[in-house]
Amino acid sequence: MSADVLLAIEGIGKSYPGVRANDDVTFRIGAGEVHALLGENGAGKSTLVKMIYGLVKPDEGHMSLRGAPYAPAEPRAARAAGVAMVFQHFSLFEALNVAENVALGMDDPPPMRDLEARIREVSEGYGLPLDPARLVGDLSAGERQRVEIVRCLLQDPKLLIMDEPTSVLTPQEVEILFGTLRQLAAEGTSILYISHKLEEIRALCDAATILRRGKVVGTCVPREVSARAMAEMMVGASLNAPARATGELGPVALTVERLSVASPSAFGTSLKEVSFEVRQGEVLGIGGVAGNGQDELLAALSGEARTGRDVVRVHGRGIGHLGPNERRQAGLCTAPEERLGHAAAPDMSLVENALLSGAVRKGLVRRGFIDWPGTRAFAEAVVKTFDVRTPGTGTAARALSGGNLQKFVLGREILQEPGIIVVNQPTWGVDAAAAAFIRQALLDRAAKGAAVVVISQDIDEILEIADRFAALNEGRLSAPVPVAGLTLERIGLMLGGAHGMHKADVHAAEVAHAET
Repeated sequence: MSADVLLAIEGIGKSYPGVRANDDVTFRIGAGEVHALLGENGAGKSTLVKMIYGLVKPDEGHMSLRGAPYAPAEPRAARAAGVAMVFQHFSLFEALNVAENVALGMDDPPPMRDLEARIREVSEGYGLPLDPARLVGDLSAGERQRVEIVRCLLQDPKLLIMDEPTSVLTPQEVEILFGTLRQLAAEGTSILYISHKLEEIRALCDAATILRRGKVVGTCVPREVSARAMAEMMVGASLNAPARATGELGPVALTVERLSVASPSAFGTSLKEVSFEVRQGEVLGIGGVAGNGQDELLAALSGEARTGRDVVRVHGRGIGHLGPNERRQAGLCTAPEERLGHAAAPDMSLVENALLSGAVRKGLVRRGFIDWPGTRAFAEAVVKTFDVRTPGTGTAARALSGGNLQKFVLGREILQEPGIIVVNQPTWGVDAAAAAFIRQALLDRAAKGAAVVVISQDIDEILEIADRFAALNEGRLSAPVPVAGLTLERIGLMLGGAHGMHKADVHAAEVAHAET
């Protein structure tokens, strides 16, 4: 084996009932290399990195680290060998400060005063400054990710695994993160990088291994191929950009007027005088950095948070006082950001989860009895139409990969054919093909006359499918503006708090910004 190979994976395989998650996976990660692991949802990426990190034991094959056999029985053994992992979902306690959270993730933490000094030293040395005394609940999403990364860096890892690290970051935070990762690589740390953002892969990674249905189907040097070519390697087919139908917009379907709602969380963001309207056939995109009131807005529209009757109106009828089922009956369906635990009950089957939100509009309960054949047919239609990779509709929601569960949740709402649909982070964590499919499904609903609201941190997504754009910042919503001709500079102004700006005001601010 070459001396510059850090981790070698040979013939690794893993099976679950009805699923071959990994099949004869072989590849190598060089010392100091940033190596991308690509694949559509359900391709086996998560299972593979769990085996590298000691969370899952492979059925066959073997691994070697720096030329020595490597088979961690648990994450503690992986960390001791120099392997660290930053997970897609943060594992932090909001009521504790940064230093306390870092200590909880260490096997043998030093005295708190020494740890605080090390956190300052390491975080500043890698361009990720942190105050050890700050409460995690007061941190932005980007700062929380810094906590996770610094916790790993304190272990002096030789291999750092990063799962969707930029999904909650602003463009500026992404650049800071990339600077840190390049510095780590220059110092000899290898990085295994998982992301669906292929342009980021091209900008950052030295090599890429592509998985499809558990098998390695190709390798490439990302900077030498296009993002489209990598996406087509992942799915094994050509990709088409979402297409929108052209036509006149209908009357106003959804009206929100001076919506103010206190956040139920001590670390949430309350909504302040939010107003907008959406017409039939229109897609309104609402952008913003995570933690600026997106969850609170979804809750106020879904009926989980009640408001005054006329604060939320559907075709002129006040529904602000109604609960979720009554709003669904009125034609307003929603899909929240948190898939597991909010959008879907983890231990319930897909059939049961289909019933939870589809009972009213699909008529799945009659005279107090559940229509189980109808419910199964509905769940099967969602799985088939949205290509949800699962052994069957009897599978528990928690057994699905994040992207496949996302497709199920979105499909469940879209197939109810609502007149109004509000979705939060519809393509978060899904691959390029699934993202294109979901976006097309939303555009198709709009083409059939539905009013669509897409709340997303992915500005490219909003620019691709929305007719108008508004920015959510600290619980306030800017005045919606047409997407046509919208520049990134103008979007930056709006995301930064250009609350309630009219078009002329935004233009004036742009001019002033350019002059400075």
